[in-house]
Amino acid sequence: QVQVVESGGGLVQPGGSLRLSCAAAGNAFRNYAMGWYRQAPGKQREWVAGITVGGFPTYADSVKGRLTISRDNANNKVYLQMKSLEPEDTAVYSCNIMPPSASWGPGAQVNVSS
Repeated sequence: QVQVVESGGGLVQPGGSLRLSCAAAGNAFRNYAMGWYRQAPGKQREWVAGITVGGFPTYADSVKGRLTISRDNANNKVYLQMKSLEPEDTAVYSCNIMPPSASWGPGAQVNVSS
């Protein structure tokens, strides 16, 4: 398992940008593919982006072209750069290994609203 803490959420207007960070504890981080997931109010958690150990990214169709995932193995961090945000992107964003373990961090709340 990899324990994580997410940060960087907030309130942003439609069309705006945010950068989320995920700090992972321990050296096991660099052995895992990592993913960002989100859970919107009243909906199930969904996967939105992933990155392999070597840095190859993949994205859900709904966010492709607007979200960019990256990782810094030296500092045990994963990032999610978000642009052109839409109200439908409002959710709690969490990072976890891929496939996800049962251990979730507190998440980062992202609210997209005018």
